[in-house]
Amino acid sequence: MSRVCHFTGRSTRSGQSIARRGKAKKHGGVGKNITGVSKRTFKPNIQTVRAVVDGKVCRIKVSAKAIRMGLVIKPAKRQYKAAKEKAAE
Repeated sequence: MSRVCHFTGRSTRSGQSIARRGKAKKHGGVGKNITGVSKRTFKPNIQTVRAVVDGKVCRIKVSAKAIRMGLVIKPAKRQYKAAKEKAAE
């Protein structure tokens, strides 16, 4: 499965990592210099959770932001009974 959020559509983005050297002018230096630019990827915080989708419980990949926003509806907890109670029924 791909690294994509089921609700928000967040996925891996590409970008750049910029390497700098030197001391900033505001700290008394002559200024920062860029010494290299390399490609990198920004990955979203994707979690696999059990959620209710269209009335069915299934595992989906969602971003942490979708969980915080309340877009994920968790299934109800099961009520386990002791073995003695099952035998009494």
